[in-house]
Amino acid sequence: MSAEHFHVHGPHDHELEHAAHSKDPLAGRVAMMTAIFATIGALFGYMASATQNDALMFKNEAAIRKTEASDQWNFYQAKSSKQARYQKEVDRYKKEKDDIMVDAKKLEEQSKVAEEKSEAAMHNHHRWAQAMTLIQIGIALAAITILTRNKAMGFAALGVAAASVVLGGLAFAHI
Repeated sequence: MSAEHFHVHGPHDHELEHAAHSKDPLAGRVAMMTAIFATIGALFGYMASATQNDALMFKNEAAIRKTEASDQWNFYQAKSSKQARYQKEVDRYKKEKDDIMVDAKKLEEQSKVAEEKSEAAMHNHHRWAQAMTLIQIGIALAAITILTRNKAMGFAALGVAAASVVLGGLAFAHI
C-alpha cells in the first residue's frame, strides 16, 4: 500500500480477492456468485429506498388532506353557529354548509386513499428490505464458503439468495 492511497478491506474482502485470482474452481464460482448476489442486493436496496420514499410521500399527502378536511369541518361548524344566530340567513348558510360538507367529505376520501397507498407502499418497502437482508446473508454465506471450503455452505448461500429473489419478485409484483 502506498502512502498516497488509503485502502480498507471488509472482513472477508481480502480473502475473496485472493480466491478470485486463484486457480481454485470453487473459489472462482463462489466469487462470481458473490458478485451476482451483490448486484442483486444493490437493486433490492434501491427499490427498498424508493418504496419507502413513496410510502412517506403518500403518508404526507394523507396528513395534508386530513388537515384540509378538518379545516372544512371547522368551517362547517362555524357556519352552523352563525346559522343559529342569524335566522334570516338560514337558507344561505344551509347552502354554504352543504357545499362545505361535500368538500370536507371529498378531502376525507382523498386522505383515506392516500393512507391506503402509503400502507401498500410501506408493505412493498418491507418486501424489498427483506429481500435485501436475505441477499446480504447469502453474500456472507458465500464468503464463509470460501473461508471454510465447505460446499454445503455454498448451497446454503444459493438457497438464501433464491429466497431473496423470490421476495424481490413478490415486491416487484406488489404482493
